Amino acid sequence: MGNLLERALGRKPGQKPRRGGAIALWALLVLMLVWAAFHLRDIGWAFAEFGGYLQYKFIQRALVVGTLVSLCASLLGVTLVLKRYSMIGDGLSHVGFGALTVAMALGFVTAESLPAFLPAGLRRGVAALCGDIAASPLPFTLVVVVLCAFLLLRVSERSRMRGDSAIALISTSALAVGVIVTSMTSGMNVDVYNYMFGSILAMSAGDVWLSAILSAVVLVLFVLFYPRIFAVTFDEPFARATGVKAGSYNLLIALLTALTVVVGMRMMGTLLISSLIIFPALSSMRVFSRFKSVTICSAIISVACFVMGLMLSCVYSLPTGAGIVAVNLVVFIVFSAIGAVRE
Repeated sequence: MGNLLERALGRKPGQKPRRGGAIALWALLVLMLVWAAFHLRDIGWAFAEFGGYLQYKFIQRALVVGTLVSLCASLLGVTLVLKRYSMIGDGLSHVGFGALTVAMALGFVTAESLPAFLPAGLRRGVAALCGDIAASPLPFTLVVVVLCAFLLLRVSERSRMRGDSAIALISTSALAVGVIVTSMTSGMNVDVYNYMFGSILAMSAGDVWLSAILSAVVLVLFVLFYPRIFAVTFDEPFARATGVKAGSYNLLIALLTALTVVVGMRMMGTLLISSLIIFPALSSMRVFSRFKSVTICSAIISVACFVMGLMLSCVYSLPTGAGIVAVNLVVFIVFSAIGAVRE
């Protein structure tokens, strides 16, 4: 397990970290602690201010959904990093952006804009369906992202194209479609900006219920199939030899990743949701070397960073996704410094 984690972090098994890098990390950590010591009053004020925000319903919704999404992302992040599928989250988030813009553009479809040779009833029905999709784009986006996740996995397994090449091809194409559709319809308005970079104000009551259900599905499936996912993660050829249907469990991992990406897009943003999957796993791997310990630590880091990022968003009016990523970066530096000393 330790050797596999070292390879995931970009080091050869047994290779010691550079002393200069460890010193630089600890120097940065000391500077951060000194800054915090001189700003204790401001930190206390921020926590008190955030306590006042908790009375608002939209903050409560964001806290519930964000905690669930953080747990899902942290559990999947460890598996994706170890299987070198880290970029699949980023690729699917770009696909999600393209699907969201298409769904929003469907709101401009009217019965009069459809071909006249179609029956009037059919045109009205299609226009009504497009309006419903535009009003609630998450279900449409979920279907598209799940299909693309399966496509990415199949292409990387059964074609000459490498997995990273397939991800780059599909993700950039989806992003280009999203930009073109946006420029031809509504333009770069507030809704598109919120989808790209996240907004706690974008969470409606319906989004909360959908996100909670999907998050519960991800957590339950991960716990139920944990032994098989563990086996496929560390030694897929051996798992196949023992009768484990590795292909099916790889599809399950892709499905869970797609669900997590879609659930977190409204709050983290399509361009930043992948960081919620990768950062906690990388941070915990700097200190721990057992799969269970890494997974538990990753879950704790993910939830804690989300709460801190949400606090920064509320108190200092920062984009939610960017605040969460900034906190994750700080935690990664701290854990890297601790890991450098332990090694």
